[in-house]
Amino acid sequence: MLFDWLSNLSIVATGVVTLLVMLAAAAAGQLIRRLQAKRSRADDRESEPSVAQEGYLLSSSLGLLGLLLAFSFGMVINRYEARRELVTTEANAIGTAYLRAQLLDEPHRSRLSNLLVAYTDNRIRLATADDQNAYLSTNDRLLTEIWAAVSAARESALAHGLTTSLLATYNEVIDLDTERKIAWQLRIPTEVLFLLLVFLAVTATVVGHQVDGPRGKRAALVLFILLALSITIISDINRPMSGNARESQRAMHMLLASLKAQPPGAFDQFKAPQQRAVTTDVR
Repeated sequence: MLFDWLSNLSIVATGVVTLLVMLAAAAAGQLIRRLQAKRSRADDRESEPSVAQEGYLLSSSLGLLGLLLAFSFGMVINRYEARRELVTTEANAIGTAYLRAQLLDEPHRSRLSNLLVAYTDNRIRLATADDQNAYLSTNDRLLTEIWAAVSAARESALAHGLTTSLLATYNEVIDLDTERKIAWQLRIPTEVLFLLLVFLAVTATVVGHQVDGPRGKRAALVLFILLALSITIISDINRPMSGNARESQRAMHMLLASLKAQPPGAFDQFKAPQQRAVTTDVR
């Protein structure tokens, strides 16, 4: 239940909750220090080793926290880069499928070309929309129509010796659809984020126990704000379909512009007059 609550928090709420948890933990650390001060009546020589040991504890806690943050940040960045590379790979695959469709006879050429343009446009909308349900259904429908069009073009592909290459290209387009859907669902396990939050609370408790005076408290507050911002950024990148840090769709936009600028007729410019006449009659 707690894990679900954490995963459903908004990005801003995640940062605010993290900051509040650290502030509360720091206040608890200061309270523990006051209680220890009331009970302790040791002289300065006995307190110096204790202060040194507490300093080592604080340094160790901050060091381990830094490692855990670096590990979490590295994980979400790696997954972000993987999603970004898949965009370029998919754009290349769709572009190749579009070009190979131009080698088919009509009406298969125009049918596949139009379907690929619609599919590319819907993929861009799917990757950038806040509500993906409508675009997901359209995406699956277009994939079914594309494969049906490829199946109908089998005789034309066989006549031109394109069967193997055509099937391989469109299989890659379908495979990349699955890969991107899986990549959008991959997140850091909620248990890891919860462990990170617990570690932040423990570290904040140690900081609150050690910090003394207005200057130290201001420095601790700055540290807590920076840590909360770090958690906010990690949570944002960790939400591929709902966060603000989504992978760029520049490659898909460039592809869509290129497909619209090069309709099937643009590839007929060097064909013999007889071939052009056949193409026109078929249409």
